[in-house]
Amino acid sequence: MSRPSQHPYPRYRSRVCEAEIDDALGRRGAVLIEGVRWCGKTWAALRFARSTLRLDDEDELLLAQIDPSAALGGHTPRLVDEWQNAPHLWNRIRRECDERAEPGQFILTGSASPRSDITRHTGTGRIARVTLRPMSLYESGASDGAVSLCSLMEGQIASCAPREGIGLRDIASFVCVGGWPANLDVEEARATRSARDHLTESVLVDVPEASGVRHRRETMLALTRSVARNSATEARTSKLLADMYPDYGQSPVARQTAAACLDALQRIFVLEDQPAWPVHLRSRAVLRKSPKRHFVDPSLAAAALGAAPDHLLRDTNTLGLLFESLVVRDLRVYSAPLPASVYHYRDSDNLEVDAVITRDDGAWLAAEVKLSHRPESVDAAAARLLRLRDKVSASRAADLAALVVITARGAAYRRPDGVCVTPITSLGP
Repeated sequence: MSRPSQHPYPRYRSRVCEAEIDDALGRRGAVLIEGVRWCGKTWAALRFARSTLRLDDEDELLLAQIDPSAALGGHTPRLVDEWQNAPHLWNRIRRECDERAEPGQFILTGSASPRSDITRHTGTGRIARVTLRPMSLYESGASDGAVSLCSLMEGQIASCAPREGIGLRDIASFVCVGGWPANLDVEEARATRSARDHLTESVLVDVPEASGVRHRRETMLALTRSVARNSATEARTSKLLADMYPDYGQSPVARQTAAACLDALQRIFVLEDQPAWPVHLRSRAVLRKSPKRHFVDPSLAAAALGAAPDHLLRDTNTLGLLFESLVVRDLRVYSAPLPASVYHYRDSDNLEVDAVITRDDGAWLAAEVKLSHRPESVDAAAARLLRLRDKVSASRAADLAALVVITARGAAYRRPDGVCVTPITSLGP
C-alpha cells in the first residue's frame, strides 16, 4: 500500500502504528483505527487516505443517512472519520468490501465503541483493527529510541550513556503533559490544562453517550479521581467505591453504577486495564487474576488529581505510580507491531512484576519499572525478575527473551546477572 508523499498537516509526526495500518490495508478491505479522542487517529489515517467522509460534520452525516452509497464513494482508501456517529454504515462497508473484493478500500476511525457491539462479529475477515494510543516518548521526541524493544525481544542488548539534561522534573512533566499530538511544542502549563479539559469533556459528555445512562457530574468526577489515586494497582470496584467517599461508612454510589461508569470509560478508551499474565508455574504459588488499573495516558490521571509536575515532585509515591502508567503506555505502543500484548504478574507469594510482554509466537520479556536508577533500587527490581524467571514452567522459561529494569533516568547496560537496565528516554520500538 503506497502512502501519500506529503501529509496535509505539516506538524504531523510519524506513529509507530503506521506499519500496522499499512499491513492491514494490504490484506483487508477496511481497517478500523480505534482510540481515545484527541490521540491523532484522523491525522494517522490521512497518512494513507485519498478521500474523506467526516461524520462529525452535519452535512456529511446527513448524506450518510440519506444516501450511504454516495457517502462511501470516492477515491480509495476512503476515510470514514468518527464512523460511530453513523453506525449503520458498518454493515454497508462490510458489504462493499465483499462486493469490491479488493484490499484497502476504507479506513474507519472511532473514539467510542457502540453500545450495540455491532462490530463484534460482522467485520470478521473484512475489517482489521488497529489501536492508536497517545504518543509514546519516542513518537513525541522525548526518547531517542537507542534501545529497541523489538531487539530486546530477539535477545539483543544495547548499551548507551545517560542522556544529558533529563531530570526528574522532566519525567514529571512528561507524565502531566501526556502524549497528545495537539500539545506538541505547547507551553507546559497550557498543555496540562488541555489534559484537564480533555478529561472533563470525556467524563461529562462522552461517558453518557457511550453508556446510555446519565450519571451525576460529582459521581463521575469522584470515580475518576479514585481510579487516578489507584493507578497501576489492582484496585477492585469495591476499593474504588470506598476511596471515592472515605468519610462515609458506606459509599452512596451503587456498585452497579460504578461498574457502568467504568465500562463506559473503557468504551471511550479513557481507561485501559492491564490484564494478569496467564502463565503456568513450576511452583505451587497461585496466580492473581485481577487487572491493573491504568488511564490510557498518565496525564489523565494527573488531571483527575489536579496534579502539576511540581506537585508530583513533592509526592514521589504518586509520581512513581503515574510513571509506571507512562511506561505501560509506551510498552503497549512499542509492542503492538510485533505483535505482542502487555500483562502484569502477581502471585500468592507476593511476587509482583510490573509488565510482561508476550509475543504471539510465545517469546516473552519481563520488566520492572523504577523511578530511581540507584543501584539498590535496580538490585531489588532485578531480584524480582530473576525470581519470576525461576518460577515459570520450563517450557515458558525457554521462551524468555529478556529481563529488563526500566528506569526514569540513567544509562542503558546489561548487568552481570543478565538483567538489562534502560531508561524510558532511551527505549523505542
